[in-house]
Amino acid sequence: MSVITASILYSYIQCPHRVWMDAFENTEKRDRVSAFVELLWKRGVIFEQETVRGIADAFVDFSSLTDDQREIQTIAAMRAGAPLILGGRISHGDLLGEPDLLRREGAGYVAGDIKSGAGEEGGNDDDGRPKRHYAVQLALYTDILERLGVSFGRRGFVWDVHGEEVLYDLSAALGVRNPQTLWNIYEQSLVEVRTILDGRTNTLPAAVSVCKLCHWYSACRQTITEIDDLTMVAELGRTRRDAMIGEIRTVTELAEASPEAFIQGSRSRFRGVGPDMLRKFHERARLLKTEGAKPYLKAPVRLPVVDRELFFDIEVDPLRDHVYLHGIVVRDRGIPGDRFVSFVAESPSRESERQAFGKAIQFLRGSAGAILYVYSAYERTTYRKLQQRYPEVCSADDVEALFAQDWTVDLYAVVRSFTEWPTWDQSIKTLAKYLGFKWRDATPSGAESIEWYDRFVRTGDRALLQRILEYNEDDCRAMLVLLEAVRSIGE
Repeated sequence: MSVITASILYSYIQCPHRVWMDAFENTEKRDRVSAFVELLWKRGVIFEQETVRGIADAFVDFSSLTDDQREIQTIAAMRAGAPLILGGRISHGDLLGEPDLLRREGAGYVAGDIKSGAGEEGGNDDDGRPKRHYAVQLALYTDILERLGVSFGRRGFVWDVHGEEVLYDLSAALGVRNPQTLWNIYEQSLVEVRTILDGRTNTLPAAVSVCKLCHWYSACRQTITEIDDLTMVAELGRTRRDAMIGEIRTVTELAEASPEAFIQGSRSRFRGVGPDMLRKFHERARLLKTEGAKPYLKAPVRLPVVDRELFFDIEVDPLRDHVYLHGIVVRDRGIPGDRFVSFVAESPSRESERQAFGKAIQFLRGSAGAILYVYSAYERTTYRKLQQRYPEVCSADDVEALFAQDWTVDLYAVVRSFTEWPTWDQSIKTLAKYLGFKWRDATPSGAESIEWYDRFVRTGDRALLQRILEYNEDDCRAMLVLLEAVRSIGE
């Protein structure tokens, strides 16, 4: 009998195939764990320790005991009515839970986890939604507590990076029109995980964004290529692939098929894939399977021509909730070359972040008549948060004016709305590399930049700061290269 843990359920929500790979694949095929993932583990432990010290004066801590001792002591502590248990271990049948916290409420216990990220999707505001990968973990602990007869209800809590306790009502409907509950999702996940671990279900890899930090990334990419998997089509994804695979199994089959054969009136035969979407996926599959295929415009696009263009990218450490770099490549028409301007928060302090934000805002607002290029709405969302954090730097109206349509162009929106590419996805790195652009760093990624910044803060090694600056500058220059490519396609 396979043991089901919270980490297995977490992996399942992220990627069912990872559960299968972890259980059955040769471990020699694993990629090296990235420095960023190792940083997540380390920072998670430190954050847990700091959080517990800050939220309670009295608790029992079993985290240093052996697994068997932890479980024995956890059961004994709950029977004795301990108010708060740290590092507990509970089990029943094939279920094993190791909640960060077990808190006595009423006549029973509620489980909680300490997370070094936001407790909800979209942050902790009125629009926040529970994270399903957190919810299934809390539900597992709650399920075990129920089976042990010591649960105080189907709910749990998360202590998050903001120091907030986020409650998870596992029995509440997810929405007015969605009667499904987090507990339903847990129960469905549990059934499906059991079928995977018992060998009754064979899963398939998928090319999706969460793959990049997974230790099976290279192995799965190879398999995806070999089986000609549908998720190589940009934005098609696992769920749509699973809806289509009964009738269309590969990219080649999709490229050779007639979309109209699967369209009936205003719907296609594939759940979650409308007629226009199916036609789009067919065209992308055709591009992938056409030797020498080139990107093209789907519709005319007008891109402004001005004397100054700014290509803007920021770097954020989500573990510290800290914006540490604002980078801008400046190109002035009529002046040879371009230049890189950066504003760095060298210290992870609020004052350092405020100063860097203030200087960046001052520079951007001082470039009247320029066009600001970004890739996605991330910079705008982050600047809104910074403005709320530092209202003395600028007003909310200032931020909205900065990212208004007559001043800022989101190149990602341009790519999605007006172009098609013979690539697996439409990320800036994928498209810029397709166009021949090369990053100076051998392993360029935002995740790696976060790890470099962490080491810079701890060691003061200026070479690490230079590496961060070069990576950010290359990200900005990649946008410049992409802009020129889109312009040339339209000529």
